[in-house]
Amino acid sequence: MFVSFFPRPRLFFLSAVAWTVFAMVIWYGYANELFQAPEKPVGLATFWAPPALWFDAYFVLCVAIFATAWMRLAPHPWANWSILGSSLILFTTYFQVQVSVAINSWYGPFYDLVQAALSKSAPVTVERFYSQLSTFAGIAFVAVVVGVLTRFFVSHYIFRWRTAMNDYYVANWPRLRAIEGASQRVQEDTMRFASTVEGLGVNLISAVLTLLAFLPVLVKLSSNVTELPLIGSIPYPLVFAAVIWSVLGTGVLALIGIRLPGIEFFNQRVEAAYRKELVLGEDDPARADPPTLSVLFANIRRNYFRLYLNFMYFNVGRIVYLQTDVIFPYVLLAPTIIAGKITLGAMNQILNAFTQVRTSFQYLVNAWSTIVELISIYQRLRSFEAKLHGEPLPSIEAETEPVSLT
Repeated sequence: MFVSFFPRPRLFFLSAVAWTVFAMVIWYGYANELFQAPEKPVGLATFWAPPALWFDAYFVLCVAIFATAWMRLAPHPWANWSILGSSLILFTTYFQVQVSVAINSWYGPFYDLVQAALSKSAPVTVERFYSQLSTFAGIAFVAVVVGVLTRFFVSHYIFRWRTAMNDYYVANWPRLRAIEGASQRVQEDTMRFASTVEGLGVNLISAVLTLLAFLPVLVKLSSNVTELPLIGSIPYPLVFAAVIWSVLGTGVLALIGIRLPGIEFFNQRVEAAYRKELVLGEDDPARADPPTLSVLFANIRRNYFRLYLNFMYFNVGRIVYLQTDVIFPYVLLAPTIIAGKITLGAMNQILNAFTQVRTSFQYLVNAWSTIVELISIYQRLRSFEAKLHGEPLPSIEAETEPVSLT
């Protein structure tokens, strides 16, 4: 799964994490201070201000050092895509987080302008109003262009990873063909694995970068919030509430959905058995007879009904949590809003920053269904890895799915 695309995967990913930590220490400890703007710009100027351009150059330098070292020490045919391509995806993810930060900075002056216009507390011209909207339009235009180009590149990246896995498995096909559903695992699971890992990886990186970008913002904005309902006055109340609420929701939902990965694995197994019988029946009249297909499809039906039932439990908890999540920040801000301690612009900045931080901590909540699918695909492809290395097949390969729906 990984060795076909990345050079010496275990060491590669460990070194990537170590190099990232080292680069961040240097950045926050020294390099970040070399270019500081006296006042943070709002709008498109955010992206080409000296601090932003300096970070871009620093990122390119760190990637160049890391990629050059690996390409010399462990040459790999897919190094350009696996190392440089992954770095580009990482940078565009960071850039999209910066877009969110730029929009959050725009919220303050825009909604304060709206409040001034509605309350007649200060003169507001239509030119100033449209100027603020044009500022947002500029940020949105950059976000759209970068987002479209990124998705185009990611599509090619995923297919290159699939190609690498496909070539690797095809080269070892004589040793893999005896595994149940081998053709499906090579033809379908490789693509699903590459796309799912990429999606989850990008979302995880985005969640981490969002935390790094918005936690300081939320800490700063917490100065406007003096107390929380039922709890009272505590240091950094919004950060405390975001962490506790998100961790609680993640833990409860992970517990509710703990059986889903195994059920999804069995789902792929019974689907593969049914498809295999149909394919054999195309050339052999003795295969794919109605009684056999009826039994195989009954297995599919039973497993899907089990999956639906378990997802119902999970979705009840997930939907209740996410619907409560919509009003949760307003509950937290209720004493502050009623006391009139913040303006409309400050409130919207707080709500957006709080949502960004809370959503980052809720990564597992939002991605659990995809994680379930990935675990199932990984378990299936892991059997290939075990076969190639002469290891025993994973224990789940020998398990039989339960007969009952629960």
